[in-house]
Amino acid sequence: MPFTAQELENIANAMIDFHMDKGKVYSQSIQDKPLLRILHAGQKTFPGGKENITTRVKGQYTTTIQGYTHDDTVSYSNPGNIKQAHYPWKEIHGGIQCTLTELKKDGISVVDSANGKNTVEHSSREKTALANLMDDKIEDMTEGVAQDMNAMFWKDGTQSAKEVPGLMSFILDQPAAATVVGGIDQSANVWWRNRASLGIDVSTPADQNLVNMLQKEFRQLRRYGSPKHVFLAGSDFLDGFEKELRALGTYTQTGWADKGRIDASVADVAFKGISLEYDPTLDDLGKSKYGYVLDTKRIFSDVMEGEDMKRHSPARPEDKYVIYRAVTWTGGLVCQQRNTSGVYSIN
Repeated sequence: MPFTAQELENIANAMIDFHMDKGKVYSQSIQDKPLLRILHAGQKTFPGGKENITTRVKGQYTTTIQGYTHDDTVSYSNPGNIKQAHYPWKEIHGGIQCTLTELKKDGISVVDSANGKNTVEHSSREKTALANLMDDKIEDMTEGVAQDMNAMFWKDGTQSAKEVPGLMSFILDQPAAATVVGGIDQSANVWWRNRASLGIDVSTPADQNLVNMLQKEFRQLRRYGSPKHVFLAGSDFLDGFEKELRALGTYTQTGWADKGRIDASVADVAFKGISLEYDPTLDDLGKSKYGYVLDTKRIFSDVMEGEDMKRHSPARPEDKYVIYRAVTWTGGLVCQQRNTSGVYSIN
């Protein structure tokens, strides 16, 4: 028997609930998205604003000390070193549609009525067929939105003025260049720069150039504050790191007692207790030789209150036999401190 339009709406809503609730917001079955996962876990909210998300930062100090005795004249400072960094918030949409024609081709009829009255129980086959069709469409929407948002959070925003400028808009390859980041000129403010070391020579793994550089860099990355670091890297960067481990290391004999096998692989690698996590998106963006150390205390996504993956069920236009579903996200990506994060690459 035919479904009513209201019943079809309820099935579509149930499918969205299944895919987007209970930790199923982003499917990881196609390709891992560690950056998106990290940003989602540390997401903050803001109440609204005209154009930008603002944060106040400070990297210079005016007050000094001076020695004095008896009635020596002393001086007083009037500090005024607070600067305001700002990042734009954007509105992001992802949506799908399902025509009644598609349903008919799958052997499903829909009564074009929203009141749901005078319906009868449907066959099991019809319910299953409809669920499979809608499940595929909703899964496509959730994964498609996740893929594009993940890429957006990596990119620098030049791909579209209507998308959020991502990590590469403030973790720059050339942090000393005359570039305004978050409204602050990095060339004039040494403290407003990320760390960077590019083109590290890993052609001779025994030289240990990569791990030696990271040893020096982590002192600087931890110089200011108490950062909470994650280390995301492309495949070639990880290859270079692992080759240096192999060059001066030895295989362990773990496994001899287990049917005479020895595991010749390199275990998952870490540096300073921080796991190096493979982010496939870096390969997709042509950054397979890059690694990013990010301070997740100072870098986070900021979503407008009530606008985090907001679900929409637009009404069917009177001149179209189509069902619509969508999600929207309104927010931005914020960096409150740059000198605790860095970008590194190998040759």
